[in-house]
Amino acid sequence: MISSRSNLKIKKIKKLQKNAKARKEEKVFVVEGPKMVFEAPKDQRLDCFVAESFFKKHKEKVKEAGLSYEMVSDEVFGSLSETKTPQGILGMIRQPDYLLEELLRPKEQVPLLLILESIQDPGNLGTIFRTAQAAGVTGILMNDKCADIYNPKTIRSTMGAIYQLPFMVASNFEECLEKVEGAGVKLVATQIKATKSYEQENYQGATGFIIGNESGGLSKGGSCPCPGSGADTHERASGVFKCCYSNRDIGL
Repeated sequence: MISSRSNLKIKKIKKLQKNAKARKEEKVFVVEGPKMVFEAPKDQRLDCFVAESFFKKHKEKVKEAGLSYEMVSDEVFGSLSETKTPQGILGMIRQPDYLLEELLRPKEQVPLLLILESIQDPGNLGTIFRTAQAAGVTGILMNDKCADIYNPKTIRSTMGAIYQLPFMVASNFEECLEKVEGAGVKLVATQIKATKSYEQENYQGATGFIIGNESGGLSKGGSCPCPGSGADTHERASGVFKCCYSNRDIGL
């Protein structure tokens, strides 16, 4: 059992939680709580750390999950937890590596993409992921100016959607947009001055909805206004998801 905060593994976890550069170099992120640990794809699971009291209550569930785990004293685990109430279990997960081609060719589905430009708030980004999954989005493309998807706050906000949705962070964002359009995906964005309402458009074909920065909006406008055009990110995202749900409702 790990009973010291000076343990090298404990120090590594804390570094990964706090340091985006370390996460990028290690290609690892940290999750906390039964849902996020147990739902992690088995091929992405690395190490798992379980608080002593949690293990006593959930020993069978931990063993049934096939986790490679290490016990940690409650006091040390409390120092690792980033939530008000420590959830008793924490995992180190390998970052997935998706290609743009995978986003453009989802299995047995018409592409319904969400394209994010410079979303700054980690909580907003995580919520967008979670809502996108519920709305039937098949993949997410982000520019590298967005908040770190592996920030612990973002991860918590996704509530597991990060495991379900393929996504890509692009440093060559404009080039990727050109490839998306070249693949026959219609791009639609919130735009106050656009002449068509979202209700006049048909989204049954391959579609990519674009959401821009919280304060600055999009650097590259779209062709069709969704509900919430020109409002803050929450309202713009809400509008985009209305379009996504309309897609699902008409049988996409």
